[in-house]
Amino acid sequence: MAGLPDQLIDKFGRRIDYIRLSVTDRCDFRCVYCMTEDMKFLPRSQVLSLEELEQVARAFVELGVKKIRITGGEPMVRNNIMALLREIGSFPQLQELLLTTNGAQLTRYAKPLREAGVSRINISIDSLRPDRFERISRVGKLDRVIAGIDASIAAGFERIRLNSVIMKGYNEDEVLDLVEFAMDRDVDIAFIEEMPLGRPSDHEREETLCTNDWVREVIEQRYPLIPTASRTAGPSKYWQLNGRANRIGFISPVSHNFCADCNRVRVTVEGRLLLCLGNEHSVDLRAILRDPARSFQDLKQAIVDAMDIKPERHYFYDEDYAQPVRLMNMTGG
Repeated sequence: MAGLPDQLIDKFGRRIDYIRLSVTDRCDFRCVYCMTEDMKFLPRSQVLSLEELEQVARAFVELGVKKIRITGGEPMVRNNIMALLREIGSFPQLQELLLTTNGAQLTRYAKPLREAGVSRINISIDSLRPDRFERISRVGKLDRVIAGIDASIAAGFERIRLNSVIMKGYNEDEVLDLVEFAMDRDVDIAFIEEMPLGRPSDHEREETLCTNDWVREVIEQRYPLIPTASRTAGPSKYWQLNGRANRIGFISPVSHNFCADCNRVRVTVEGRLLLCLGNEHSVDLRAILRDPARSFQDLKQAIVDAMDIKPERHYFYDEDYAQPVRLMNMTGG
């Protein structure tokens, strides 16, 4: 097993230098696009331990991954999550440790997260109206999330981005309000198309989908957008408003396939190395981690070998292709 590569390249020549590592399928919200109303979560025995998650992260970093985003569910509900973040944040080869969160616990955790090495943070916010926010999240409180955003600004992250999913019948008339909320706080905002992952219990996704072409048209009725070459670890395409430093991003997996530039894979909390968001190609890393006859080198070899089954692209809403049945909280934020 000598001679493992120091970088991950798939069969289409794409370099994989970014992983999204889920630390839990649980969340203190129940957002309608992410979960069904009556969710059943994984038993503890099927969830990777913190030690196993650390091994997975270390294996990827030794194989050339430069960016790790911690996701969930909601990562901040995982017991002793800060210990894991401090450990991963100490890896000398890692360039960026990132986090996606619903923001509800950031008044408590924003400063410790920054001290642990988290450089950038994404915070989900889909409405600025308390009743609507609660309808979309089912249980969330808007004031707690706004307080968390403000705590993150005070903590001094290198960059903060708000994430918003715009859905017909829920919040499509709040696009400009959300843009102006981000402008007022001088943070980025990204609009993310609702993805057909699993079947929600509250609506049919085809009926609520708002494409980002439509969202952009709404914004440009008031604010001309200037295209930028700015990129982050993920698939966002960023624009700027004249004279402002904060950016507006669009993540458009449904209307504008971005797979040609894909540089990432996901690891679910049950240890599935998921090679594509919109396909079921995966490798069971948990089986390797829990087999006493398998070594850390075996784990790294499995990751290297998995690059050969990473598909070229996803096919959302294409009837000729099977659509994923897993919900977003099982996929990893």
